[in-house]
Amino acid sequence: MSQLNIGDSRVVESREVSDGVTIRRRRESPDGKRFTTYERIEKPNLAVIKKNGSRFDREKLAIAIKRSVGKFFSSEVEIEEMIDEIESGLYALGENEITSKQIGDKVLDELATRNEVAYVRFASVYQDFKTLNDFLQILEERKRANDEKKAA
Repeated sequence: MSQLNIGDSRVVESREVSDGVTIRRRRESPDGKRFTTYERIEKPNLAVIKKNGSRFDREKLAIAIKRSVGKFFSSEVEIEEMIDEIESGLYALGENEITSKQIGDKVLDELATRNEVAYVRFASVYQDFKTLNDFLQILEERKRANDEKKAA
């Protein structure tokens, strides 16, 4: 495809994407070629407070989740929805800097609502389980949370 100048194009069609935060625009260049652009709200970069001072990286989070608990979900879409919720929760904190602990806690919160086995597996790595008692404790906590939810 040749170089297109978006300023010379006109919008043929606009529609909201199913995620509710993206607009898809079909455009046409002066020579009649059509192409698609996507418009999203730009969010500020979240700085992760770590020794190396790295920035929040959605892709790194996605890779970690897919590697650790991806097989517990039925589709890539379900994993992406979960990552969207985690990311939204991090931005909702209203802070420019977040800790890696806050990220891990948000992942656990989201897994707790979606898949308990994935929750326990992720928790075992994230919280560095060393003994069988560590597993028993987390299982008891999940059971107690489920019982409370049922009673409410």
